[in-house]
Amino acid sequence: MLIVRGNEKPPRKVQAGVVAIGNFDGVHRGHQVLIDKARERADKLGCLAGVIVFEPQPREFFTPGKPHFRLTPLQEKLRLFQIYGLDFTIVLDFCQSLASQTADQFISSILIERLAVRHVVVGYDFSFGKGRTGTVDTLSQAGLKHGFGVTVVPAQSPIKSMKPEAGDKGRQTVSVQNPNQNISGKTEVFSSSSIRKNLNNGDVQSAAKSLGHWWRITGTVIAGAKVGTDIGYPTANIALDPGTALAHGIYAVRVWIDQNQYDGAAYFGTRPTLDNGPPILEVTIFQFDGDLYGREMSVDFIDFVRPDKQFSSMKELKQQIQKDCHQVRDLLAAAGDKPNFDA
Repeated sequence: MLIVRGNEKPPRKVQAGVVAIGNFDGVHRGHQVLIDKARERADKLGCLAGVIVFEPQPREFFTPGKPHFRLTPLQEKLRLFQIYGLDFTIVLDFCQSLASQTADQFISSILIERLAVRHVVVGYDFSFGKGRTGTVDTLSQAGLKHGFGVTVVPAQSPIKSMKPEAGDKGRQTVSVQNPNQNISGKTEVFSSSSIRKNLNNGDVQSAAKSLGHWWRITGTVIAGAKVGTDIGYPTANIALDPGTALAHGIYAVRVWIDQNQYDGAAYFGTRPTLDNGPPILEVTIFQFDGDLYGREMSVDFIDFVRPDKQFSSMKELKQQIQKDCHQVRDLLAAAGDKPNFDA
């Protein structure tokens, strides 16, 4: 997959393609519909399909001092974009200059002059330009004026997925539909904010069902206090971003090291039995023996085991860790390679 960053000039083959635009935090199942639409349209038009994303995300730019729970850092987004079949990603620097552009200026400078897009795919709630004054109607009108097609994807729900459109005229606008509702009357749609709430509650299974893949974190292993080693359960430790609002407790995880997968038990919390310090991720990796300090590792969260708690002694903590590891092994043995959307 081609990656064009900042002010790099896009290769000619990237121009006159189909692009989906958004933050794509999580690259969840709603986002995947946008990607599928871009892929379908590009295949019909005989061109490349890609996405436009922003770094940092606009919320991070406008509130730099406020921790933000980001589901997928850029590298994880790029990995998922490639898995889901995109040809290229345009990574725009979200700086003051870009933030100051009006909607019309963004369309002119990015979509027309830089990319010469043939078709654009956005979500029903897409807004852009200074003050977020640009809407899907703004984009659709610009498409009619400048000769590029626009597809607006309705809200996506676990209950009912959107059917592909039939035919292709090279220019098409799909009207916005109301979000689907569940039997209680509440709107139920895939969203990054709802996934964050799931993770904040420790409900990694519901998060995975909305994501369409396990929630993953990647980081560099740092040195710890070696308490786990002393009690027979050595851990690989990763310091997560301060905005990571994951529920504290024990998780069943799968760990990726140099493209090799291992089962493991992960703890995320402040270690109240020991020092009640900053939250840290500690992972006990089953059937692995080696030095991981300074190496990168990825952790997929499969299931939640129990909340964090303080123990009266190291002996009691060790006994609980032994029970946790037995439960984790059972949970991982029962889990599939991918989330079960029907469970």
